Amino acid sequence: MHKQNFKIILSFLLILISNFIFAQKKFTVVLDAGHGGSDHGANRNYADIGRVAEKDVTLAVTLKVGAMLEKNKDFKVIYTRKIDEYPSLSDRTNLANRSKADLFVSIHCNSSVRPTAYGTETYVQGPNQNDENLEVAKRENDVIFLDEKDKQTFGSYDANSPESLIALKLQQSKYLESSLLLGGLIEDNFVNKDKRFSRGVFQKNLHVLRMNAMPSVLIETGFINHPEESHYLASEKGQQEISESIYQAIVDYKKAIDRKSGGGAVAVRKPEPEKPVEVALKNDFRILLLSVPTKYNDGDPALKGLNYILPIKENGQYKYYYGVTNLASVKDINLKTAKDAGFKNAYAVGFMPNQKLNSGYYTIEVYVGEKLNGNSFIMQTLKDVERNKENGVFYYTYGKEYSLEDIIKLQKDLEAKGIKNTVIQKVYK
Repeated sequence: MHKQNFKIILSFLLILISNFIFAQKKFTVVLDAGHGGSDHGANRNYADIGRVAEKDVTLAVTLKVGAMLEKNKDFKVIYTRKIDEYPSLSDRTNLANRSKADLFVSIHCNSSVRPTAYGTETYVQGPNQNDENLEVAKRENDVIFLDEKDKQTFGSYDANSPESLIALKLQQSKYLESSLLLGGLIEDNFVNKDKRFSRGVFQKNLHVLRMNAMPSVLIETGFINHPEESHYLASEKGQQEISESIYQAIVDYKKAIDRKSGGGAVAVRKPEPEKPVEVALKNDFRILLLSVPTKYNDGDPALKGLNYILPIKENGQYKYYYGVTNLASVKDINLKTAKDAGFKNAYAVGFMPNQKLNSGYYTIEVYVGEKLNGNSFIMQTLKDVERNKENGVFYYTYGKEYSLEDIIKLQKDLEAKGIKNTVIQKVYK
């Protein structure tokens, strides 16, 4: 009798344990339908189908992706919205962080002033977001998950210890790597399964990516202002295909992550040999895209959709640099992104942080063109602007600094005053 009771109790405990392990293996995905409520996002009216609004397309696609994931026993789905309402950007990211999600997927539609623009894009964390992501991680360390090896290496979390800071930086690098993996899977599905045009995977400084303590992507499913593509986005067929591509990418992403980790947190695996922690390089690295005598403003097609471009004028040539990092792994990712965007001859250039110029200085070219009158915004806003004339063209410059960091800070101060599309100029004396 006692043996029989023991067997019943043991069986019951095994069921409880197996259920616990099963629950632990749930992979939590936060699905974010962009915009909503009074925020319609990109929208356009068409004579045959009426108004196509981004908020409606994103919600329809999000619910379809969520329905597919919910049928898969490996996934838990959390929605930032399931109806036509507008959660703030902070609400969306806070929900993801509080939920301790494994993945954040934000779904949007694109728009452009050019009616010919079309195709899909996926964005991941911007190359210069590491510092801000790190601050989020430090403030909300309860949602930062180090893997078992990292825990053994770095021990308990202490926001003020150098060891924990290194651990968090390592985790930020892992988020970026994982986000790029998912972004590539999504865009590959759009191309290979749906036969659509992919504009690529890009890094961009977006709030819903910047403030998340987990791998995150923002998907631009197509252009609302493109007549053919907007009809596809508004159709049941288009929304279903897009949803299936995103769903399959998430499933394949989890499989890849499980393979890499040996099957998840509950799997028993042999200890891996210790890998050295990535050490920050002495120099900051930017990717030189091109050097031309032409000045391009932000968003110019010549920059091929890349953001976080730093133009520096030297000897009459405008050199366009992409991204900045002091980690070799991120430098390689930035270089690959530049080459994938079409800059096949791009290469990394090292900059020593806070290095003062031995000769010469940096200034800011605030305007190029015809002569400005005294009532112009620039002349009214800035004092001590220098003016030079070359070949009938007037060049206006402002400020004098001796390190790149100082002149970038001055440039940001000018942007805050409303003076944009300026260029840093290196002057040799």
